[in-house]
Amino acid sequence: MTMPLPTPEQIDKARLKAEQAKARLQALEARLGEAARKLDTRRKIIMGGLLLDAAEKDERYAKVVAALMGRIERDHDRKAFEGWTPPTPGDGAPPAPGGGPDAP
Repeated sequence: MTMPLPTPEQIDKARLKAEQAKARLQALEARLGEAARKLDTRRKIIMGGLLLDAAEKDERYAKVVAALMGRIERDHDRKAFEGWTPPTPGDGAPPAPGGGPDAP
């Protein structure tokens, strides 16, 4: 006994389901990529805030911030910092505990 041949309608229906499944997969992958980029951005913002806070309290971190500012190469990025003054330790502020970037 042989199986009946598929009809053009069955083929079209199967093709449509495959295309829909592919679209759902692409949407899921896009959501995953977007979530990963958002998390990466959040981490960078938090780390930047921690570094700037440390630079306000510890000269070693202020030097790191100054060195990083000197590494900005793209004009577009450099313009974002026009008129901005990097933080420096306040008068009489104690150094941050736990050592800085030069600590062993």
